[in-house]
Amino acid sequence: MDASPPVTVPRLQTPRLLLREYRAGDFGSFAEHLADPESTAFVGSADRHTAWRIFGCHAGFWMLHGAGWWGVELRETGQLVGHVGAFFREHIPGIEIGWNTYRAFWGKGIATEAAREAIRHAFEVRGEPHVHAFIDAANVPSIRVAERVGMRYEGEATLFGKPVARYALARSRDQGPL
Repeated sequence: MDASPPVTVPRLQTPRLLLREYRAGDFGSFAEHLADPESTAFVGSADRHTAWRIFGCHAGFWMLHGAGWWGVELRETGQLVGHVGAFFREHIPGIEIGWNTYRAFWGKGIATEAAREAIRHAFEVRGEPHVHAFIDAANVPSIRVAERVGMRYEGEATLFGKPVARYALARSRDQGPL
């Protein structure tokens, strides 16, 4: 019998945000976000059944790789405002950073703050040599987030048969040895 240690999701904090494990009570706002065609214009909306599978997969990534998605909560109010991930995709080398902010919280710098903390975790805690993000070329707000956190355009890629732009950031030498 495999006696693997239990998986824990690290909690990360910024001045405004708590990046934490998903909770069952988070699902309602997660599903609403994925059902909103404006919020999901570049990734595709999902019905509640599909949202549940995505929610479970996001949480389950931690068990597979020790990396995954966090719920993003405002520390001051405890309100869930989005999610951010540092995760792996099958057959794509390297750790990917992803972010989504619920529409009521757009334009407040939350995605940038959360993505910056996820990148810090990938570099400083996991020792990853680089991170990347796949972004639809028309998704200007996400491209701005990528650029604000230091990512640079690396070229075109294909994700699920769809052309996307690949943004990347290498770990700086100042962050010490891997």
